[in-house]
Amino acid sequence: MAYKVLVVDDEKIIVESISSVIDWAALDLELVATARNGIDAYEKVVALKPDIVMSDIKMPGMDGLNLVSKVHAQFPSMKFILLSGYGEFEYARTAMQYGVKNYLLKPCNVEKITAALQDVITELTDENDQDAFIRQLREKYEKAQPYMKAQWLTEFLLSKSHSNMDLSFYQKLFDHELKNQEVKLILFKLEGELSYEHLFAIKNIGSEIFDSPLLNTNIGEYELFLVEDDHDSEKLHQQIEQIKELLYQYYKRVTTVAISEGDNIQNIRSLYREAIECLEHRFYFGEGSIISKKDIEPANTDSISDFIFDEQQIVLKIKSGHIDDVSDEITSIFEKMADERRGIHMTKSYCIQLYMTIVQTVDTETMQTYLKGTSALLEMETFHQMKDYIEAAAKKITIEYYKRFKSKQTSVISKVIDVVNENLDNPNLTLKMVANKILFMNPDYLGKLFRQETGQRFSAYLTKLRIEKAVDLILEMDDVKVVTLAEMIGFGGNAQYFSQVFKKYTGYTPSEYRKGS
Repeated sequence: MAYKVLVVDDEKIIVESISSVIDWAALDLELVATARNGIDAYEKVVALKPDIVMSDIKMPGMDGLNLVSKVHAQFPSMKFILLSGYGEFEYARTAMQYGVKNYLLKPCNVEKITAALQDVITELTDENDQDAFIRQLREKYEKAQPYMKAQWLTEFLLSKSHSNMDLSFYQKLFDHELKNQEVKLILFKLEGELSYEHLFAIKNIGSEIFDSPLLNTNIGEYELFLVEDDHDSEKLHQQIEQIKELLYQYYKRVTTVAISEGDNIQNIRSLYREAIECLEHRFYFGEGSIISKKDIEPANTDSISDFIFDEQQIVLKIKSGHIDDVSDEITSIFEKMADERRGIHMTKSYCIQLYMTIVQTVDTETMQTYLKGTSALLEMETFHQMKDYIEAAAKKITIEYYKRFKSKQTSVISKVIDVVNENLDNPNLTLKMVANKILFMNPDYLGKLFRQETGQRFSAYLTKLRIEKAVDLILEMDDVKVVTLAEMIGFGGNAQYFSQVFKKYTGYTPSEYRKGS
């Protein structure tokens, strides 16, 4: 690109001579205008912004030195070549304070003017190259600055030093004033398998939604943001929820977030430790939670022996096959642990103790299979995962006990039914007789089992069975007497009572039923 030149002289012949004799194109220059005085020249400088001004010193209105002074104040990079018929040193010295290096005495020939122009061209080219180099360096620095800031923040937070020298150095290095600024530190943890793409996504989404956070970096599996504390907790939670929703929308991944309290930036190390502590409580709050310091209760310093659950109670409920009762008992135990919220390792030890109590209800061979679950429990990251695992094992064992109990119960009732069928004609056949004299069981318990298994009371079942037997006998024996039927099905010799019961069940007396058949 050609440099632009403005020629200024109050003598018309000199302006025309310089304009015509210089081979501007050969020098890669463009003569954009000429002027006859300093005032006209300044107006054209402002309008055209030439790179080089070749001007006479002695001119009416505004001389060359005043023109240089005024232009230099507004356009300091603009170059001047001054012409004068006087050789006084004072003119050259005055011009030098404005950066003028080329001062030619009139009359001057083409060679001297060309040499002066070439000298200025070289100076302009060097300056432009230097500006371009510095501009490229600045662009690279600006691109690298976020990474430099992130690296510094990581080193600052993980450093064991507690002095504020690092913070002062940061402020000087990045020309960023952080003194006495109130901040909050926010940690994001993406649940599940992590990749750099995920951290990059959190960084970019968070940087946009948090509206230019002060600093951000990733430390291990965490992405960290340092934001100014504007004391608007509701707004901050809304921003965090928006980031979580976008991450789930694009990656179908749940994100757990920890928020520190607000404090002076000088204390960001303690804010980082506070956020880490909050994030550790995801064990209790579960994956996908937003956890702040106010959500964390002080650690319970009671000894392990103070936490007691009734082992016999849960074992009894498992062996009784009561699955709902077992589930309620486990839920109650975990609610108590959650309320006390002791140290994570201590809580895990309680969970292992509970699990061992449950699996010891099975036989030795089966228990070996369940014991493998202890290592799985220890590796679990949340309280809810451990509860679900233990409850699932307890339910599975309870179902096996229920099946065994049900099978045993069915076997007992089958024996009762066999006894009834074999003794249907016995008028003394009762539940009490079956329980005491044949099965040697408690009559009330046997009656309860019978009703659970068959859906009806023993007496109702016996009566129904006898009437069904009477119907069969009527159809088989045309001339059988009512009194004989009563004796054959266990009503003894009470034909009248038999007829009443028969009619109640069938709607007919035995005689009417025979005729209808």
